[in-house]
Amino acid sequence: MDNHFTITIHDDHGVKQLNLHKVIKKILLYSALFIIGIFVVGGGIIVYLDLEVDSISVKKVELEANLDALNSKNEELIASILDKQQHLDDKKDELLVVSDKLNDIEELIGLSHPETSSLTQRVDIAKLSSAQMNLIMQHIPNGSPIEYKGITSRFGYREHPTLNRREFHRGSDMKAKMNTPIYAPSDAIVEFAGPHKSSGYGKLIILDHNYGFKTLYGHLSKVAIKSGTFVAKGDLVGYTGNSGMSNGPHLHYEVRFVQRALNPFWFIKWTYANYNQIFEKEKKVPWLSLITAITAHQQPGATTLPSLPKVQLSMVK
Repeated sequence: MDNHFTITIHDDHGVKQLNLHKVIKKILLYSALFIIGIFVVGGGIIVYLDLEVDSISVKKVELEANLDALNSKNEELIASILDKQQHLDDKKDELLVVSDKLNDIEELIGLSHPETSSLTQRVDIAKLSSAQMNLIMQHIPNGSPIEYKGITSRFGYREHPTLNRREFHRGSDMKAKMNTPIYAPSDAIVEFAGPHKSSGYGKLIILDHNYGFKTLYGHLSKVAIKSGTFVAKGDLVGYTGNSGMSNGPHLHYEVRFVQRALNPFWFIKWTYANYNQIFEKEKKVPWLSLITAITAHQQPGATTLPSLPKVQLSMVK
């Protein structure tokens, strides 16, 4: 068997022949096939990679779009957080204002609280105390019954202006012109309203308030209410005058507690602004038991004022 083959080459110089062994022929053939295979595989890889690049480009565009959307949402979230933070700061400022106002209320009503108390607890305590305070100021005489112009004759011993003798003055003579309106200093029942000849008070009004308190208004020119009727705090009850044993227009004003005469001056000056002052100045009233009774009235289920015994007033000249 012939294991050789001849390659004939024609050129300008003539014909050349190359004798090659068949093994070399196979090597060349396989090499050519290998190279062709490399080109085919390489082309396939290039096509695949090109497709992958296109896919990656598409994904890149999608990712960039998603990134833009995330950035937009992030900006919105940051704006929302800043807005919420501003809202919280505003609420914090409002709570500080509320706390300051609550401090003022607590100071006004003489209320102390533990440092560990929450704002809600302090508000609940202040609300209850304020309710009690309002009840007290509604049912116990407070404030001036007329426009305050001063006191012409104080509570206590004095020389009587018409009898010219030393005696105990059970009220305060308040400076006033004729026909100055008089208003009820708290809720009451009208015990007496009209001329009172035996006392020297002239035209007289007696208001029977809650918790054992009474107020008297003497030397009036006119009575605007009737006995047995109810008057609320601030209602018009009469007008100042010069009736009875009087040496000039004024209002004789008395405050009594279970028939005991109290200094009206402290009740005239008693307001929300100096709420605690009356407890220090007027020692004849058992304020502790009174506050206890009012506190009991404020308990759940209590709907009416406690029933207190009525005290008959003895008129004193």
